Amino acid sequence: MTEQGWSYVGPPATRPWGAAEQVPRSWVQAPPPAVPPAPVRAGRPVTPPGAPPFDVPRPYAWLMRTRDWAWWRPLLGLLMFGVLYAVASVLVVLAVLLTGLVPVADLLELTDPGVLLLTNLSLIVAIPIVWAAWAVAHGLGRGWSSSVTGKLRWRLLVPLTWRAVATLGVGVVVTIGISLLEPGTTVTGPVPGYVWLLVVVLLTTPLQSAAEEYVFRGYLSQLVAAWFRTERTGAVVAAVLTAALFSAAHAPPDVLTFLDRFVFGLAASWVTRLTGGLEAAIVLHAVNNVAVFVLSGAVGGGVSTQSPPAGVFLLVVLLDTVAMGAYVALVGAARRTLAPELLSPAVDLRRAPVAWAPTWVPAPPLPAPVPADGGPEPDARWSRQGVREARGPIG
Repeated sequence: MTEQGWSYVGPPATRPWGAAEQVPRSWVQAPPPAVPPAPVRAGRPVTPPGAPPFDVPRPYAWLMRTRDWAWWRPLLGLLMFGVLYAVASVLVVLAVLLTGLVPVADLLELTDPGVLLLTNLSLIVAIPIVWAAWAVAHGLGRGWSSSVTGKLRWRLLVPLTWRAVATLGVGVVVTIGISLLEPGTTVTGPVPGYVWLLVVVLLTTPLQSAAEEYVFRGYLSQLVAAWFRTERTGAVVAAVLTAALFSAAHAPPDVLTFLDRFVFGLAASWVTRLTGGLEAAIVLHAVNNVAVFVLSGAVGGGVSTQSPPAGVFLLVVLLDTVAMGAYVALVGAARRTLAPELLSPAVDLRRAPVAWAPTWVPAPPLPAPVPADGGPEPDARWSRQGVREARGPIG
């Protein structure tokens, strides 16, 4: 006993009566608890083959926002597109001119079959270049440039085509009819080589229209929208900017013509957002261009394909705006029946599984005491019963 009271110091370390040393039971030191790995940053896990490249569903404007998104990827793709398209378009022009397919010197007369073929081919080469930019700069398949499903949805083309014919096609007929009523305008009949013009228009103009949509409403719009924190803001800015670039690229001779093509670009961006892909915009563009070239070639040189006659600019722009607005309205109403996909598929790979590990390890069992040299058993006084008997009754 000490001044503070009884103090138990454990059994003696001696060996009375030949018993084994009394060693208190102990526990083996447990290893430190396993530290869970830090969460993997979104966009860094490797996408398994065949899996979508998105952790969350994405609208069309944000399809560049994949797991591997980086701000420099659109810049690399834009640089690649600019260099390759410049080289490809020059090669196409040289090939067409050297083969004599364009005998006329006036390269702005688009009702000439050779000039139209040259123009269309120089634009069509943009489609594989856009696909190459997606593959090299973004590491994605070419289908993501078409829609949120990763492919072009062919089932939408036919129902969208008749809606475009009923709106924009009729609008083209009306505006050309108004142009023919302008004083001094004459109908000279079909242009020379009108049959060849029809062949070129029907075979290449839809592809030319698709190429412009892949560039303006596709890659450029997605590139601009991807740099914004919110998808809606990026989509609006991209629609306005690409509409202005689209109109400027057609070298409008006046402000009203610029506005007419600017509104066309806005309508194409609108239907792209309504349907989650380029199909509606491609149909809009193709129906407009086919109708313009077929009708302009049929009436002859009295109607220019570059700009409407002076004095009817404003009326033509208003009619075009009404026709394009009607097409947008029909596309919006058709979403119930056509059911276009508006978001991409996604598989969330951001959370990596954490393996569980025990935080303690039990001590190994103690061996049973064995008397040394076969001597007597340990003194019973050291047992629990012996201690109680030695202390006597309490109280």
